[in-house]
Amino acid sequence: MQNSSGNGTVMWELDARGVATVALNRPEVNNAYNGDLVHGVHEAMDALAAAQGVRALVLKGNGRHFQAGADLAWISAVGQMSPEENEKASRATGELVRRLDMLPIPTVALVQGGCFGGGTGIVAACDVVVASEDAIFAITETRWGLMAGIILPQLCQAIGLRALRRYALSGERFDAHEARRIGLAHEVCATGKLEEVGARIVDGLLMNAPNATAATKLWSLRVAGAIVEDALFAELVHEHASARQLAEAVEGLASFREKRKPAWYPAAA
Repeated sequence: MQNSSGNGTVMWELDARGVATVALNRPEVNNAYNGDLVHGVHEAMDALAAAQGVRALVLKGNGRHFQAGADLAWISAVGQMSPEENEKASRATGELVRRLDMLPIPTVALVQGGCFGGGTGIVAACDVVVASEDAIFAITETRWGLMAGIILPQLCQAIGLRALRRYALSGERFDAHEARRIGLAHEVCATGKLEEVGARIVDGLLMNAPNATAATKLWSLRVAGAIVEDALFAELVHEHASARQLAEAVEGLASFREKRKPAWYPAAA
């Protein structure tokens, strides 16, 4: 089958082998996420959960870039909503990552071009990540006066606290080979070879018994203490949403729109 979300921001298909492909489909804005894209991914996961015989999921981004983080125009608009609506947006985004993390099937992310902010959290929630040599990563929230709370658990599990402290605090960009070194990517391939490498990995996954695979994934998360409990998730959602309505976020987003340094950057002596 070939389907798209009601708003066209996400496309998905399920082939005869039971391999689902979900493609982020806002290439005109580098697949930056907004409410429509978040809803579209949930819609895709709902449809695939209802399907029979799904064995694996491949996640990719249409166009030049995998996923460029949040659509900052949308973030700015959400920040002006009521606290309840603002928190609802954070919860939907956080649940997207948490659902992807807990899917009872293996997930494979194919990353090209930019993978920023929330995109790094999406990648960290996947079981296998292949990055092409042109991929660039960054955990960018602090640059805009925001905080990455809803993706910190998955990032911490993927790259460890030490690397997280560097890259979530600095916001600096790093390439595919550094992503592999710190554990965010498992394999780096030549630009243009993502589909080929992804197909090889998926074929290997299909050799494994589905129930045993699901149990292995769940128990791996449990023994590692990597399941995000509801109480912690609620705190992370609240903090993520609250930061969006503070003065730092207003200034950070304004500096993005105006293509200037933020007010907290020290002036020259």
